[in-house]
Amino acid sequence: MNNGKKLRWGIVGCAGIAIGSVIPGIKQSQTGEVAAIASRDEEKVKATAEKLDIPVAYSSYEALLADDSIDAVYIPLPNHLHKEWTIRAAEAGKHVLCEKPFALTAEEAEEMVEACRKAGVHLAEAFMYRHHPRYDRIKEIIASGEIGTIRGIHGTFTFNSSGAKENVRFHRHMGGGALYDIGCYPLSAARYILDKEPVAATVQAFFSPQHGDVDMMASGLVEFPDSIGLTFDCAMWAAGRNTLEILGTEGRIHLPSAFVSAPSQSAVFTVFSKGEQREETFEPINQYALQADDFARTVWGEQQPRFAPEDAVSNMKILDACLLSAEQRIRVKLEE
Repeated sequence: MNNGKKLRWGIVGCAGIAIGSVIPGIKQSQTGEVAAIASRDEEKVKATAEKLDIPVAYSSYEALLADDSIDAVYIPLPNHLHKEWTIRAAEAGKHVLCEKPFALTAEEAEEMVEACRKAGVHLAEAFMYRHHPRYDRIKEIIASGEIGTIRGIHGTFTFNSSGAKENVRFHRHMGGGALYDIGCYPLSAARYILDKEPVAATVQAFFSPQHGDVDMMASGLVEFPDSIGLTFDCAMWAAGRNTLEILGTEGRIHLPSAFVSAPSQSAVFTVFSKGEQREETFEPINQYALQADDFARTVWGEQQPRFAPEDAVSNMKILDACLLSAEQRIRVKLEE
């Protein structure tokens, strides 16, 4: 129990994911309060702070990091800025929740992890879906043997934002593209479900000249040990989907809203086994709030990190391989 104490959060930037999801999640959490927000756009940050009832608005990220009352920061900046501001936050003594994708390369990710280790602060990647109890339940079902031996996993995450020409996701130098933005989800989910690291990746991508030559659609095969394959697709220029299927020798599990779902909606997945099927339903719960609570309890030493910072490095290694495969049209082996 946290006995009423609160982790005081500072938000580095006014990104949509922060305003629409993470800030409301922290406010709904048992452990957190949003104490400050920063942006280089003074008018925007003041308006955002007023709208979301955040006590302090800073017109620079540096000013927020200099605030000794802030315990932790959430970084939803464009991908190419994750490394710089994670390291600067760590050097300022702040714990860091960094939005996915964690970095632009595994090498960057390793630098971030080392900086936070050196500073003695907690670092986590903001994959909120992993904190929802349905994933623990899915792992229980798999461990029970109900669906047999896993033969394959298929994940999808697609949407159509192709008309938003000023979107930061359409700039290669800023870490744009579908693989970085949403392909990271099925990659992360397969690693989490299997408790294994992949050995190779092969990816086909559509790079759009209309969108800064970033990958607007990618389809891939990621090879895991024991001859298990993750097939996945991700897109920013396709009809919307957000699913995960785990296929076993005796059955399968299907998640219709695998990664993103409204906090007000029940979470459902279906288990198909031995000619029968059932739905398992979870009451509406805010997975961003659960993420904030897990983070705070780790900071306070009440629990071990559910996902170590090194997990983010491992996910970036697969993203590196997927991007290389897509760009060079080759199968890329991952190092042991």
